[in-house]
Amino acid sequence: MASIKDVAAAAGVSVATVSRALNGHPSVSADARARVMEAVDALGYRPNAVARSLRTDQTRTLGLVISDVLNPYFTELARSVEEEARALGYSVIIGNADERPELQDHHVRTLLDRRIDGLLVSPTDGGSPLMLDAARAGTPMVFVDRWIPGVDVPVVRADGQAAVRDLVAHLCRLGHRRLAIIAGPAATTTGSERVEAFRDALAEYGLSLPDVYIGQGDFQAESGRRVTEGFLDLPEPPEVVFAADNLMALGALDAVRARGLRVPDDIALAAFDDIPWFVHTDPPVTAIAQPTGELGRAAVRALVDRIEGRTPRSVTLPARLVVRRSCGETHVPSQTPAPPTQSPSPVQRSTS
Repeated sequence: MASIKDVAAAAGVSVATVSRALNGHPSVSADARARVMEAVDALGYRPNAVARSLRTDQTRTLGLVISDVLNPYFTELARSVEEEARALGYSVIIGNADERPELQDHHVRTLLDRRIDGLLVSPTDGGSPLMLDAARAGTPMVFVDRWIPGVDVPVVRADGQAAVRDLVAHLCRLGHRRLAIIAGPAATTTGSERVEAFRDALAEYGLSLPDVYIGQGDFQAESGRRVTEGFLDLPEPPEVVFAADNLMALGALDAVRARGLRVPDDIALAAFDDIPWFVHTDPPVTAIAQPTGELGRAAVRALVDRIEGRTPRSVTLPARLVVRRSCGETHVPSQTPAPPTQSPSPVQRSTS
């Protein structure tokens, strides 16, 4: 394997000039840089990243801790993070928390020990002392999708409140009145926020959200199945089940089919977090889609700004309702009803 001394000899320059050329130092002339790069290509030289990191105190590596790698939403998010990081000259190491706070902290600790330049996290809960300490210590960090209230870290997320209002309006237009939700963990910001957005949107149409129509899930398919079975056992089951993430929606669909029932003939189903699979289910699932790719790219840009001494800012992007056929849409009229004139004001968009 060629060494930096071999490159210097082939290019007719000093080792220091080779190092400066490879690191983009402006003192290297265009001619010398060209000769260095030609020698690098001819010899197949690859810089030692570990040695470079010791000299520069940078590894050009980002850490990404996602909540569940099996969730298609987070899979797409990770892909967009990796692509944007690569375009900006960084590599990414990914840790899967599997919705477990202790595993999340294990990955965070390991990544920090490996001297990553910055950290992207989608927190599994709001009480991690490790991330609070890391933020206070000045570790470049960005929260993506979820966040920890009170921690001074930029947040890149989607605002689903308007899309939830659109969904409720859509369901009311279809004539549905008994609406239930499979909620995510209350310890997560997305879990609690989606329930409140759903409750407030129902209130705009004069509808309540009884406790029996709130099922506690954990963003996993099995919890969606379990909660839906409970809804179906009620003396007056809901007309619609709104799952607060895609995996819980798939679990709900399994529970309905296991009873020999059909969506939407016997019960309607909608989901937060659209995924490619939803167009292939029978019927295709009405869902709220987040701009996942752009969230990942914006999160990387914010983190790199922080690493490179610029001032990052939080980013909030809109989600949107994607109407398909899982709520009885074959008979949808052309107009969406307006909320009653005496209803409470719509939920304000988050500024966190």
